[in-house]
Amino acid sequence: MKRRRPFRKDNVKKGIYVLPNLFTTASLFSGFYAIVASMKGHFEVAAVAVLIAAVLDALDGRIARMTNTTSKFGAEYDSLSDLVAFGVAPAILAYTWSLAEFGKWGWLVSFLFVTCGALRLARFNIQIGIIESRVFNGLPIPGAAAVVATGVLLYYKLGGHGQFHHVGVLLSVFVLSLFMVSSIKYYSFKDLNFFARKPFMSFILIILVLVLIAAEPQIMLFTFTAGYSVSGPIWAVQKIYRKRMQQWEERKKGANCPVV
Repeated sequence: MKRRRPFRKDNVKKGIYVLPNLFTTASLFSGFYAIVASMKGHFEVAAVAVLIAAVLDALDGRIARMTNTTSKFGAEYDSLSDLVAFGVAPAILAYTWSLAEFGKWGWLVSFLFVTCGALRLARFNIQIGIIESRVFNGLPIPGAAAVVATGVLLYYKLGGHGQFHHVGVLLSVFVLSLFMVSSIKYYSFKDLNFFARKPFMSFILIILVLVLIAAEPQIMLFTFTAGYSVSGPIWAVQKIYRKRMQQWEERKKGANCPVV
């Protein structure tokens, strides 16, 4: 018989980093609260909770890197939290607020959103260090969740009441799901360094953006999130157009060259 190797406790790192995981837990809590609020019909509250979860999710990673407390446990915990806060919570919000009226198609599209979000997270985890950090491969799941949440807030800002049964919401959730699992590149903003010196006009531009958000938060947040969700396809179309134009210019130059 083969003797089992004794389990060595010294091979296992004891404990976890508290601060970044507290932010991850807070993000998970906000996502779970959004689910509860959606089930009670408090759609505005649920949408705000999803956005709070997105802010907390953005902070936990930055805090971990700034304090040098990154860990494999934290990365895995963050992915599981993201699936609840940005996959399940916005899907439940979209279904209870709008998609339930469409019967089978409504809950199937909601399930598609959760599935594509899970696939997006799994693909992101295995592609760390493979693709350049300047871009995301596919729409990030917090971005897709933010479009759903800000869409709900915009609806109430424009005078809406209760639920909103419109086929446009069904199509939007379907398209967002496909964007998440696509190979379309999205700018990640990871190369932005707010601690470095910037041109004076950049600071003025940031102030103007903050003023606009403070003046009309629902409208501006939806504009930014929806704009970001379509920025990837627009960027891809521009790259294809430039490539085609470059090829056309090369063929034109080749045709104009005299034959010796």
